[in-house]
Amino acid sequence: MAFRLFVPILAGATLRERLIACIGAVIGIVLTGVISGLAMGKGADVAMLVAPMGASAVLLFAVPSSPLAQPWSIIGGNTISALVGVTVAHFVHDAVIASGLAVALAIAAMSFTRSLHPPGGAAALTGVLGGPAVAAAGFLFPFVPVALNSTILVALGFLFHKLSRRKYPHVHVQTTSGHGTADRPPAERVGFRPEDVDAALSALDETFDIDRDDLERLLRQVELQAMVRSHRTLLCRDIMSRDVICVPETASGEDARRQLIDHNIRTLPVVDADGRLTGAVGLRELTRATDTVKGVMSNAGTASPDTPAMSLLPVLTDGRSHAVVIVDGGRHILGLITQTDLLAAAARVQAPAHLKAVA
Repeated sequence: MAFRLFVPILAGATLRERLIACIGAVIGIVLTGVISGLAMGKGADVAMLVAPMGASAVLLFAVPSSPLAQPWSIIGGNTISALVGVTVAHFVHDAVIASGLAVALAIAAMSFTRSLHPPGGAAALTGVLGGPAVAAAGFLFPFVPVALNSTILVALGFLFHKLSRRKYPHVHVQTTSGHGTADRPPAERVGFRPEDVDAALSALDETFDIDRDDLERLLRQVELQAMVRSHRTLLCRDIMSRDVICVPETASGEDARRQLIDHNIRTLPVVDADGRLTGAVGLRELTRATDTVKGVMSNAGTASPDTPAMSLLPVLTDGRSHAVVIVDGGRHILGLITQTDLLAAAARVQAPAHLKAVA
C-alpha cells in the first residue's frame, strides 16, 4: 500500500504523450534560451533562461490542457510573481522572511489575476534569492528575462502543439442544441445536470487541476461508456436497415429531393461510381442551388456493423445528424441506423426492467 504513494496519478497519460512532451521540452527550452539571448544582445551561444521556465515547460508540454498551463497562466503567473518577489526583496531585507512573504503574496496575486501557475512560486523566490544579477536588474527582472522567456516559450508551445496536432491553448467547446436555441443538446437533458457538478465540487471541498467544463464533459463520457458497456451485446448489425436508399454523386438536386420525399426519409447517402460512400444529403443541404448532389453533400456519420449500437448516441443526438451509415472496410454501404431505429432499440432493451418494476 505504501508504494501507491509513488504511482503517478495523472489521468490519461500514455507513453506516447510523455515522449511528445519530452521532445517539446527539448525544443521549447533550447529555442527559448537561444532567442532570449539574441533578443538581449548576448548572442545565440548564451542561454538567457530563468529556472522557473523548466517547470513551466513541464506543464506546457506534458499537460497542455491543464488550466495551470494556459498562455495567461504561464506569462502572467511568472511575470506577476517575479514582480512580487522583486518588490518584497526591495522592502524586506531578511532573506528568510522575504522568501516566505514573496511566495505567499505571489499565490494571492496569481489567484486574484486568474493566472495561477506553480512555477510562479519559483519566480517569486528568484526575485528574492536570485543574487547580484537579479538585484542589479531590479524591477526590470520581471519583464526581462522572465516575461520575455515566458512569452517565447508559450509561442513555441503553440507552434509545437499545432504541428503535433494537439489542441493548445485548451478551449472548452460549448455544446448547443443545434437549432439555434438556448436548449442543451438532447443527450445532456438526462442524467446529471451542471448544478449537480457544482454541488459535488462544493461537497468535496477540494481544488482539482481540471477545468470545470472539462470535468462535466469527462463525466458525460463516463456515463456514455457505462451505458455502452451495459448494452454491449446490441450491435449495429442487429438494428440497422439493410435496404438503403442512396443516390450517385451525379444525381441532380431535384432527383435527390424526390427520393427523400417519396421514401419519407431525412438522410440520403451519396455514393461514387464504385458504390463507395462519399457523403450524405438531406433537405437542408438541398436548399442550396446545385447541379449535382456532390456540390452540396455533407460528411456522413459512419460506423461498422460490429460497433455497439448505443455508442451512436452522441452522433444521433447532436441536433444535426439523423442517421449513421453502416459501412465495411471499403466504405461500401451495408446498412443505415436512424434516430428512430436507435430509440426503438433502446426502448426494447429497457422494456423488461420497466415491466418488472410495474409488476
